[in-house]
Amino acid sequence: MSFSTRIEIRVSDLDPQLHVTGAAYHQFADHARFACVQAAGVSVDELIASGLGPVNLETVLRFQRELRGGDTVDVSCAWQWGDGKTYRVEHVLTRADGVVAATVTNVSGLLDLAAPRGRPRAAVGGTREPSGVAGVAGRRAGSGGCRRIAGLCRWTAKG
Repeated sequence: MSFSTRIEIRVSDLDPQLHVTGAAYHQFADHARFACVQAAGVSVDELIASGLGPVNLETVLRFQRELRGGDTVDVSCAWQWGDGKTYRVEHVLTRADGVVAATVTNVSGLLDLAAPRGRPRAAVGGTREPSGVAGVAGRRAGSGGCRRIAGLCRWTAKG
C-alpha cells in the first residue's frame, strides 16, 4: 500500500512569477512524511520523549514540470531501509493532471537526543537493526511504530 497526501498550493508557496518556490517543494515532502507517520499511528512526541529525534541528512530535489498558483499536488511516500543507520524516503509530486512535477529524496535517521553529538546510539539488544537505527522507545526498528509505517506506506528493503 502506498501513502499519498494532497496539498493545495498557497499564495505563500509562490515566487513573483507565480511558480512554486524550491523551499515549498521541500515543505511539501516534509508535510507528506509527517502525515504518513501520523497516519501510521506513530507519535512524534512519544518518539522524542523516548530520546530519539528524526534528523534530515540529505535532500535531493529534481524538478520535472512546473507547479503554479492554483494547482494541487499529490505527494507520495515510499520508505526504504538499508543496512546502515539511515533510511530513505522517496517522494513523487504529481499534479492533478497526472504529470510528475518533481521528485524529492530524503536521507534521514534517528538521532539519540541523550548521546553526545557525533555518537550514534548502540543497537538495541546488541543486534544490528534492519535499518541500523534504534526503534521507537527502544524497540527494534522493524517493530512497533516503524511496522505501522510499513503497513501504511510502500516500504521496500534495499537489496
